Amino acid sequence: MKDTPDLNFFAILARQPSLAVASLELGVTPPAVSRRLAQLEQRLGVRLLNRTTRRLSLTPEGERYLEEGGRLLREIEGLERSLAAGAEVPHGVLRINATFGFGRRHLSPAISEFRGLYPSVEIVLQLTDRTLDLTAHAMDIGIHFGEPPDRRILARKMAPNRRFLCAAPAYLQGRTEPATPRDLHAHQCIVIRESSTAFNNWPLSDGQRQEMVKVYGGLSTNFGEIAVDWALAGHGVLLRSEWDVAPYLRSGQLRRVLPSWEGSPSDIYAIYPQRHHLSSKVRLFLDFLAAKFADQRSLEAANTQVW
Repeated sequence: MKDTPDLNFFAILARQPSLAVASLELGVTPPAVSRRLAQLEQRLGVRLLNRTTRRLSLTPEGERYLEEGGRLLREIEGLERSLAAGAEVPHGVLRINATFGFGRRHLSPAISEFRGLYPSVEIVLQLTDRTLDLTAHAMDIGIHFGEPPDRRILARKMAPNRRFLCAAPAYLQGRTEPATPRDLHAHQCIVIRESSTAFNNWPLSDGQRQEMVKVYGGLSTNFGEIAVDWALAGHGVLLRSEWDVAPYLRSGQLRRVLPSWEGSPSDIYAIYPQRHHLSSKVRLFLDFLAAKFADQRSLEAANTQVW
């Protein structure tokens, strides 16, 4: 751990729920982690983490250190990779799998830009309603929402992603808005059948409490964009990814419902089969996509409070 730069150390620490778990990740004892954190805070002159016996939470200074430090780390990693790659030019076929809505709206423009930078790479984008078995379908990269279910595959987090409850002002007008998750029972809820789990069970959390709410409504679909269209048309309350509804929240076409409650996190990961060394086209595309999404979130954050 002593050879780990402070930014890397803090990034690892901030992802863990406790010092004990962080110590396992870093391969040292909890007291050693605590001492290293105290030394870092003393050097910076600010408190970065609030810690109790049960959990860690970032202070405002810690959030800034993690966000800006993470950006610096990505820039350093990108520089080192580009230097290591040298004159290597990526080429060949790159096969990518993603879900319909995210693939069309967010991944397709990124691929178009990447192709302009690396015309020797032929890209095949296959859109499906759920992530494919990459090995069985000969895919190089899959875009997955939520923690990857299979530890035998490699995964790289592309972007954080929250899930918001929202509805159109036209639907909320004249109705009593929910004050608690249980109040959703009295509302029409638009449900999405995207996995094998019970589609009308919504897990919600306010950061302290978790509730599983069984919702009801007259509309359901397996295609998220259709569900968003129905919400925009005023048919009910929707639980949907911030990446899908942020533009409508900014424009006022949708409003958040129960804003202190969110669905379970659904962070965006790129998954890929185990390899000893990633090919240059896979490595470069993952670096490009992570930077693209980070820039997009920074731009959005500068113009809105949605993120």
